[in-house]
Amino acid sequence: MISAWQEIRNGFDFSYLLSLLLSVVPSLLCITLHELSHGLVAYKLGDPTAKNAGRLTLNPLKHLDPMGLLMMMTVHVGWAKPVPVNMARFKNPKRGMAITALAGPLSNVLIAIVFLALYGLLYRPLQGSAAGEYLLRMIDLTAIISLGLAIFNLLPIPPLDGSKLLFSLLSDEAYRRLMYYERYGSILMLALAAFGVLGGPLSKAISWAYEALFPIAQAAFDLSKILF
Repeated sequence: MISAWQEIRNGFDFSYLLSLLLSVVPSLLCITLHELSHGLVAYKLGDPTAKNAGRLTLNPLKHLDPMGLLMMMTVHVGWAKPVPVNMARFKNPKRGMAITALAGPLSNVLIAIVFLALYGLLYRPLQGSAAGEYLLRMIDLTAIISLGLAIFNLLPIPPLDGSKLLFSLLSDEAYRRLMYYERYGSILMLALAAFGVLGGPLSKAISWAYEALFPIAQAAFDLSKILF
C-alpha cells in the first residue's frame, strides 16, 4: 500500500493542485466585484432590481456559478450568476443597459491595475519566503483572472456584456429581437469553446493586456526600492 501511495504521489502534479487552490480567492474576488459593479451602476441609474434581489453584497455566494468558478480556476476565464437588471427602469433603456454592462469589465480592469501595483510594491519584502511567494502568486493570479474575466465578458455573444454594448448601437426593434434570442447565446458560447475557437484568441488577448499593464508593476517595484 505504501508503494502504491508513493507511485500515486510521484505521478500527481501537486503544483497544479496548488495553482487551483491559489486561484480560489482571486476568482471569488473578481466575480463578486464584477457583479456588484453591475448592480450598483444599475441602481444608480434607477433600477433597484439587483438591490431587491439581495445582489448588492460582497458575499461571493450570492454571485457564485459553480461551473463558471471552476472555469476561472482552471483556465482563468469564466462567469458568475448574472445580476438581474430591468432595463425598463432606466430613463434611456439601451444607454442604461450599455453603461451597466460596461461596469463589470471596467471593474475588472481596475482590479488588475490595483493588484499589479500591489505585486510590484510587495515583491521585494515578500520574495524569499515560501509564504511570501505564495502570496505574490495569488496577487499575480488576481490580476490575470480579472483581465480574463473582463476580456471574456466583452465578447459580443449574448448574454455576455459585450453583446449589450453592441446591441445598444442597433435600432429599438432590432434590439428587442436580439434580446429575445439572448438565451441561445450560451449554447453558441459553449459550442465555440468546445471546438477550441475561443481558447487561442482569448489567451493571446489576456497575455497582451497583461503585458500592456505590467509597467504598472514595474513602477510600483521601483517605488518599493525607496520605501523598503
